[in-house]
Amino acid sequence: MIPHEEQQTVKWFLLFFYIILLGYDFFYYYVVPVFITSSKIGFPSNYWYLNYIVLFLLIPVIVYLYKTNKQSKIKYVITISYLSVSFVVDIFTYYGNADSYFAGNVVEVFLILSVPLFLNTRYFKVVCLGVAGRYILTGIILKSFYVIMPIILIIILSVMSFFLLIRFQGYVKAISKSYDDQLEGIVKGVIATLELKDPYTRGHSERVANYALLLLQSIGKFSKQEQKSFYYACLLHDIGKVHIPDSILMKPGKLSKEEFEIIKSHPVVGADAVKDVEGIKNSICVIRSHHERWDGNGYPDKLKGEEIPFLARVIAIADAFDAMTSSRSYRAALPVEEAYTRIIEGRGSQFDPILVEQFKKVYPDWVKFHITYPWEQNLLKEVKG
Repeated sequence: MIPHEEQQTVKWFLLFFYIILLGYDFFYYYVVPVFITSSKIGFPSNYWYLNYIVLFLLIPVIVYLYKTNKQSKIKYVITISYLSVSFVVDIFTYYGNADSYFAGNVVEVFLILSVPLFLNTRYFKVVCLGVAGRYILTGIILKSFYVIMPIILIIILSVMSFFLLIRFQGYVKAISKSYDDQLEGIVKGVIATLELKDPYTRGHSERVANYALLLLQSIGKFSKQEQKSFYYACLLHDIGKVHIPDSILMKPGKLSKEEFEIIKSHPVVGADAVKDVEGIKNSICVIRSHHERWDGNGYPDKLKGEEIPFLARVIAIADAFDAMTSSRSYRAALPVEEAYTRIIEGRGSQFDPILVEQFKKVYPDWVKFHITYPWEQNLLKEVKG
């Protein structure tokens, strides 16, 4: 699910969960006995208050998860806490008096039917198996056959919820694929325009993006959505060069100080150009900071060490590796072994020391990609272009 949509869904989920939970118990135990039946007013036991104590104590936890951008965990915390506490309350309330067992809250129906909104199959299993398991265990411990009816209802609702979940997932997947295809087409179109200005860098953005993605994936801490955003940003990391005059961009000799200052402006120009693009705005640091150095001697902001955004540190290694292993107007490509050595030598000066260690692990995959890359095909495009 898109992060922004996840946040909105969780907010509504929490609002309705607490309203239904409190509203149902108040109506069933305080309104019904007065206006409909002549039963005793109030909860079956004092243990009932444990439900509300625990769920209200969870509010600071929910706030913390929101502030730390872990909204996706909130629904698990709420659901598991409610099912666990309500199970314990039922056992303490009715143990030894199973004949009077009559429990449950319509909020459980809400939990099952709200599952499709999160588009999460794992959460579906947690809710449906959790609610069913609660009644099965309660029935076994209390030796009550009353649980048969709730279990049948849970099964019916779970089947309905499952079909809705599959349908929603299909719709979102189709929309997401269409969006990704459009974004990828736009990105590749922009790259093609850039490479018309500088044929010596043809394929550079594509190779850097693949090297960087392999390195990021080896770390194993980023979601598929984050990886996708990072990949597109890597493809566009040199987009700011479109504003650089061809005479400077394609100059075969050494650049003057003034010319190099113009070259150094491309990260800022590029970041400003795409800062509002929805699919990559969370990875803009890749474009702005890919020329920063670990020792603080990079550009444009002269960031040092961990001041440099992590994603920018990742692409910095990939960018340098491809720059060394591909031919330019002023020099021939270096062997991959030489590029590897120079990356290692840059540990702690140009590059993040920890990431250099990770680079050593993925280096064989980079070499494999380098060898299988269609260099001849790109060279043919350059000649025909």
